[in-house]
Amino acid sequence: MSVRNKDGLGGRAAIVGIGATEFSKDSGRSELKLAVEAVRSALDDAGLRPSDVDGLVTFTMDTSPEITVAQAAGMGELSFFSRVHYGGGAACATVQQAALAVVSGVAEVVVCYRAFNERSGRRFGSGVRHREPSAEGAALGWALPFGLLTPASWVAMAARRYLYAYDLTPEVFGRVAVVDRKYAATNPAAYFYGRPITPADHAASRWIVEPLRLLDCCQETDGGQALVVTSVERARDLPRPPAVIAAAAQGAGRAQEQMTSFYRDDLTGLPETGVVARQLWRAAGLSPREVDVGILYDHFTPFVLMQLEEFGFCGPGEAADFVAEERLPLNTHGGQLGEAYLHGMNGVAEAVRQVRGTAVNQIRDAARVLVTAGTGVPTSGLILAADG
Repeated sequence: MSVRNKDGLGGRAAIVGIGATEFSKDSGRSELKLAVEAVRSALDDAGLRPSDVDGLVTFTMDTSPEITVAQAAGMGELSFFSRVHYGGGAACATVQQAALAVVSGVAEVVVCYRAFNERSGRRFGSGVRHREPSAEGAALGWALPFGLLTPASWVAMAARRYLYAYDLTPEVFGRVAVVDRKYAATNPAAYFYGRPITPADHAASRWIVEPLRLLDCCQETDGGQALVVTSVERARDLPRPPAVIAAAAQGAGRAQEQMTSFYRDDLTGLPETGVVARQLWRAAGLSPREVDVGILYDHFTPFVLMQLEEFGFCGPGEAADFVAEERLPLNTHGGQLGEAYLHGMNGVAEAVRQVRGTAVNQIRDAARVLVTAGTGVPTSGLILAADG
């Protein structure tokens, strides 16, 4: 998709299968095994066999290579394999890559997957410990010596500026956490199933990096999630209702860095999200008021508010009230704050369930769902829609 012109991708490919492992804090098995379990589950859901798959897409941070997953899952020849960079920013882009391959005829059935032991193994929340020299990592050299070593510390800089610019207090971030945990509490797959929180609980949670509290930060999870993408035509012959990919986009803004874009003119927004938003609305021919459900990447609560504003659901500084009033059903699976942190792939799966009408917290007549990927980094987004 061009930043300037409408693309020809929308409406031609669909997600036809979703599958996941359980979400835990100690999986007790390798990341490869988690990946294969999720992939096989997604194929079973789609009514397809491993031998039907000819393409795979994952993240650059994934430790299970495409060819290894193909072999372990019993697949045959591959005509397409790809990885997308920038951590959680890749979530929706994996689906875009799969759809591009399908629509162009490069592959017929593509599986997107993400699997990691992010709690019992490498913990992203622990921050930078060792990094090989690279041009990409040079930007961190302006932040690390001053103690900005973790994702929470990087987000806290923008969060503080946001509060100052709009004369708000940290309590507004809790509105996102409360809504996410409300939905997680009724989702048996969620780690925080049965455990809703109140604004008082949020305000009482300990500081991580001011103005972020513990309940502003997503959890760390072991698990795997996979999605199956094929053409809309083939999807109609499969057992599950397809979630049509109405629009898909990637975006990076000017002066873009990974989580430390502190030298932009304004820190109160997410320009990379704005790039994605403009493309999605144009490609799908939709406006914010026509979206039925929002699945917004919620690694940190302040960036959920900024995403709502970038997508035009409300004006600058107004997102906290928008969330508190629940004008849009948000993260109906519980999000990464409540269900699991799978770099956003579990959010895509929830969007599929909403379109199918099979979600635990099903929104009535949910025909169009917006999904976003990691923020503060080059990112991506999707609009999924019911067929027809």
